[in-house]
Amino acid sequence: MTDIQTRPVIRLLPKTNAQRLRFGAPWVFSDQLVLDRRTKAIPAGSIVEIQDKERKPIARAAFNANSKIIARVLDTDLEADVNIEWFTNRIRRAFELRDTLFDAPFYRLIHAEADGMPGVIIDRFGDTAVIQPNAAWADERLDDIVTALCDVTGVVNVLKNANGRARTLEGLNEETIVLRGEINDLIPVPMNGATYMADLMGGQKTGLFYDQRPNHAFAANLAEGKTILDVFSHVGGFSLAALAAGATSALAVDGSAPALALAEKGAEATDVVDKFETLKGDAFDTMIAMGNEKRKFGVVVCDPPAFAPSKQALEAGLRAYERVARLGANLVEPGGYLVLCSCSHSADLSRFREISLRGIGKAGRRAQIVSTGHAGPDHPTHPYLAETSYLKALFLRLD
Repeated sequence: MTDIQTRPVIRLLPKTNAQRLRFGAPWVFSDQLVLDRRTKAIPAGSIVEIQDKERKPIARAAFNANSKIIARVLDTDLEADVNIEWFTNRIRRAFELRDTLFDAPFYRLIHAEADGMPGVIIDRFGDTAVIQPNAAWADERLDDIVTALCDVTGVVNVLKNANGRARTLEGLNEETIVLRGEINDLIPVPMNGATYMADLMGGQKTGLFYDQRPNHAFAANLAEGKTILDVFSHVGGFSLAALAAGATSALAVDGSAPALALAEKGAEATDVVDKFETLKGDAFDTMIAMGNEKRKFGVVVCDPPAFAPSKQALEAGLRAYERVARLGANLVEPGGYLVLCSCSHSADLSRFREISLRGIGKAGRRAQIVSTGHAGPDHPTHPYLAETSYLKALFLRLD
């Protein structure tokens, strides 16, 4: 018996806008649903049928009563069976887009809801892939996902990365384990003329951030013939691309010694060691000290972690972004460039731009916005989900 024949039914409250779900909205929250004892007893990860208040079917969804996002829409085809064939079709569709966009197999293959697999992240590193099943339904069907992934793409090594806040919110464990093949070494990743070293087993998230790729490239063009300061550098994303494009020197600042060690290995692989330095330290303290020393750079990049990961943290996060802009602006030489980034989806582009310009103004600088960047095309945006359009980058020329 398939899950089509046995699927439970969940029903929207009368106040809930069912039309948004029919038009493509992907989430149902716990306060939008009839939560009786029967519904609460549905096992986490079950595939259910969503009905409107008049009991008309809307979509198939993944259910988890323990999550604030209580249902994630999987398919508007009510006869769809979420099996290996279903996963194969979703992954093939995503793979065809990436194969069109990139000439090498290094990219985000599945960007969760935007690629029709809610809560699932898959990053590809050549013949190796890292999966983050950040929702209960995907965690339960991981074997099918891996089989479909290997069949479609030909990858032979697969790692499950179970770290992160998203899995905690779903009530899932944090076990990280190799599911197929073996992963023993760092993986060299070519991007924008540089080579980055990805630590899939011990690095942050899936091992490397692909989302900044186009912003690395734009900043690298600005940095040709200039010095660059890369603050919150992680593995040297901006600085290595800039050196590959002709920057005269780069200084990468980060609080993580392992990340800076990977940046140094990337500099070796890119053959720019003689132009590259790292400095371990608190980003704010380091920028203050450099400001006191009157140091200036042709390009200053500030790419901090999410200061506003939720609406509750928004105001504090905005204050932090303002401070970053002010301290960074102090370090830019006249006519140079300041690059400010935010990966906080709670701080939309308008607020981020406003607060960044305020910080620059408090530094006594005037700015032109040269360009505004977003995540690369391997991180597509779901039209009904602002969270998938989380990354912002401002490129500013300062007087």
